[in-house]
Amino acid sequence: MTKHVLAELLLPFVGTSLGAGCVFFLKKGLDLMVRRALTGFAAGVMVAASVWSLLIPAMEQAADMGRRAFLPAVAGFWMGVLFLLALDRTIPHLHQGGDEPEGPRTRLRRTTMLVLAITLHNIPEGMAVGVVLAGWMAGNETITAAATLALSIGIAIQNFPEGAVISIPLRGEGMRKGRAFFYGVLSGAAEPAAAVLTLWASGLILPALPYLLSFAAGAMLYVVVEELIPEASAGKHSNLGTLFFAAGFTIMLALDVALG
Repeated sequence: MTKHVLAELLLPFVGTSLGAGCVFFLKKGLDLMVRRALTGFAAGVMVAASVWSLLIPAMEQAADMGRRAFLPAVAGFWMGVLFLLALDRTIPHLHQGGDEPEGPRTRLRRTTMLVLAITLHNIPEGMAVGVVLAGWMAGNETITAAATLALSIGIAIQNFPEGAVISIPLRGEGMRKGRAFFYGVLSGAAEPAAAVLTLWASGLILPALPYLLSFAAGAMLYVVVEELIPEASAGKHSNLGTLFFAAGFTIMLALDVALG
């Protein structure tokens, strides 16, 4: 069990690191259309994971509440949304392709704020992995080992382009390859940290598991709507981001059903 948990905690981080390693093989920065496609794909994976891996299990675990089984999911969802909103307002960050930093004014470098933006993105993903693992370790019948693996694999797949989206543009701005790779890897470090903290907290308050599952879903969907969808449709009109959103959604759906 320990090896299983450790592997799933680290899988998303490995995905980010492998993506960041693309900086050693690609000479040019990512084209706008490529960034759109990758961002749309990530959004699709996160939406599917939020529904099948988090919100549906949250409601299933509250089934003994009858018609009110939706209440823990709704309450946890809104707590997750408000939590990310608070982080969004208090942590200075800069989205890829943006010129205007968000959050409080700061003298932080552009590179640092780009990494902080991806870090904010990665926190809810790490929380999702941690809380699902906590449910499986507690013997919850609605969460299987295969389902936890599907979530980790899905997030790792969508983290691969995230690592590339950080490291390759930094290289394009003149940064050394090794340093650009380091920043790409660093951006993914928040995921295992958030996963471990959530896993620990969930173990202390298992009755709150439905709330924590939907909390992670709310946080992930906040990131999708506030950040990923606008980035996937930025610039000249194109349906590419939408098509890759559908691809990410269906891949995550297939993983969840096939492995779950």
